[in-house]
Amino acid sequence: MGYVKELRKLVGNRPLILPGAVVIILNEKNEILLQHRSDGGWGLPGGIMELGESMEETARREVQEETGLVVGELELMGIFSGEDYFLKVANGDELYSVTAVYATRDIKGELVIDGIESLDLQYFPLRELPKDLASGSRSYIEPYLSRLEDW
Repeated sequence: MGYVKELRKLVGNRPLILPGAVVIILNEKNEILLQHRSDGGWGLPGGIMELGESMEETARREVQEETGLVVGELELMGIFSGEDYFLKVANGDELYSVTAVYATRDIKGELVIDGIESLDLQYFPLRELPKDLASGSRSYIEPYLSRLEDW
């Protein structure tokens, strides 16, 4: 997150356009992996792009940092952006996110809860998402529910 911190020193809380990626990870039971985030609620693993990264590299790095899993093949599901993706975070920082949503079943490793960004990691049935699923994550998953069930 060094890049964003450096930008914030220059622009303060003014809105930034920040690219990032999240990953819909499905297991063999067709359940989706969600992360109980330390900043509140359940969400998809993912985060903000660092300088020099591709979107795919961002997705893989963030998943590994937040879950301990190593991601193989990724399928791009969609890109989400626009005024519906404006955020004002607790410290007053404002941003417009541009988020690449990927899906995969190709994972290796064991789940590791880092205790920093992730308080818990659980698989949920696609049609039984938690009530406190972050609105952004819900908007990334719901357009693809039927497709993911058959995927």
